[in-house]
Amino acid sequence: MKYLSLLFLLFLLSCGNEKMVQLPELDHSEINEIKDVSAAYLFYNESQPDSVELNRKNLISTTNWLINVDKRLTLEQAIPKITFLQDKKRNAEVHKNEAAKNYFTCNNTNIKNLGFLEFTDVVYHFNKTDFILNNEAPTDFNYIMVLNLNTINVVSSDNKIISTSLKTLSQTLKDSIKNKDLKTTLILGFEKQLSFQDYITLKSVVSELKSDALIIDTNEYIY
Repeated sequence: MKYLSLLFLLFLLSCGNEKMVQLPELDHSEINEIKDVSAAYLFYNESQPDSVELNRKNLISTTNWLINVDKRLTLEQAIPKITFLQDKKRNAEVHKNEAAKNYFTCNNTNIKNLGFLEFTDVVYHFNKTDFILNNEAPTDFNYIMVLNLNTINVVSSDNKIISTSLKTLSQTLKDSIKNKDLKTTLILGFEKQLSFQDYITLKSVVSELKSDALIIDTNEYIY
């Protein structure tokens, strides 16, 4: 199934009322078409206690899932709903399709159409402190702690801190691993007040990092 218009995913008619999801934007995506899909929507709704409203009634467990998240939501608002959906699919006992993936739907501004970021294997954690205190990190890693889009701290396993920016993040990471003898595991941490747009922007930059010496860990920490 191919989506030729953003309008199909931006608008959802429910109980006669038109609701809109403002999709996050990115300027590139490796995935621009997905077949055999069903969709869920996370609306920005200030009338709700947590400002987020989930509509998942059209999801089919055996399909690829397109999760449409309003870019104005914060990670604190959106991630619990996303985790809820992940658990529903992972814990399904019947009508399960192991090959089905999960994707965030985005607006690819470069091609003026939809683009998708896969997050099937991502596991979200909400307590960064325990992770560090329990020394559960791999022995060779870089840990990104996102303060905002202008200041990003890259903390290495020997506690060296490099402050960088979104513009120079890619080169900073490449420089930090080029002299490593072992593979580097990159663990991502995100401030919970980041908007979903900021999250997608950062994830898009990280997804461009191509290196045989780099492993992007599937665990992500929200703090």
